[in-house]
Amino acid sequence: MDIKIKKLFSFIILIAITSVLTIIVSGLRLSASSLPPPDDIPEEILRTEIITAARSSVDGKLLTAAEYLELQSQLSAVPPPKLDPKIRENIFLLRIRSALKSVFPFLNF
Repeated sequence: MDIKIKKLFSFIILIAITSVLTIIVSGLRLSASSLPPPDDIPEEILRTEIITAARSSVDGKLLTAAEYLELQSQLSAVPPPKLDPKIRENIFLLRIRSALKSVFPFLNF
């Protein structure tokens, strides 16, 4: 019986403390911290902004729009480097091996 009274008393104290804290916190007038600062430019406006400067994907230097387009055309014109056929074959075999291991996990190869 003594334990039930202690549990009931602890529960009543918990309810009282929670109620007091709820009343205190609700009385405070806190500003919403999830709102952006007032001087922040909205994303809708930034999406319509025309970008006239860019960074080089090669060395990170600032470029004008014309220089950026020229660099992109040069990069797309250069063919990708070719892999050695032996390396390409090894990659193909490794992919087949991983596919087979996912289907037959009990095989040890």
